[in-house]
Amino acid sequence: MNVSLREVQDGDLVTFYAHSNDPHGVRMAAFTADDPSDRARFDAHWARIRQDPAVVVRTVVGEHGETVGHVALFGPPGDREVTYWIGREHWGRGAATAALRQLLGAVPERPLRARAAADNGGSIRVLEKCGFVVTGHERGFANARGEEIDEVVLTLAG
Repeated sequence: MNVSLREVQDGDLVTFYAHSNDPHGVRMAAFTADDPSDRARFDAHWARIRQDPAVVVRTVVGEHGETVGHVALFGPPGDREVTYWIGREHWGRGAATAALRQLLGAVPERPLRARAAADNGGSIRVLEKCGFVVTGHERGFANARGEEIDEVVLTLAG
């Protein structure tokens, strides 16, 4: 799937909110907000993200101009992480890989880290296609599942 990245616009938040409330997507992401349906919390979270100069966040735009998801880089220098969320209707078509590759091409800093639920094979494959390698395993509380689960830590070296 051909995608492009652009600055997040106010109208994108409607789609991001819908994505964050898709039960299947939430289960796969695992490490989500306590209550994804809390719109006020969602809006406050995105207001903080968009105002933080240390966060690089972009909307992923599909071939026909549709908002497909978002991709971001966050965290303190030396411990930066990437994250992304692609709407389920676009899964399995290369959108996440293409978007992450574009972000990585625009941001030269390394190393970068990423995390994924250990059973989220799709996300792990996306990260590996972009050059990340598994460098650790942790356990963490996954709000979306209401329990501690295994998590994979991946690193993209310089």
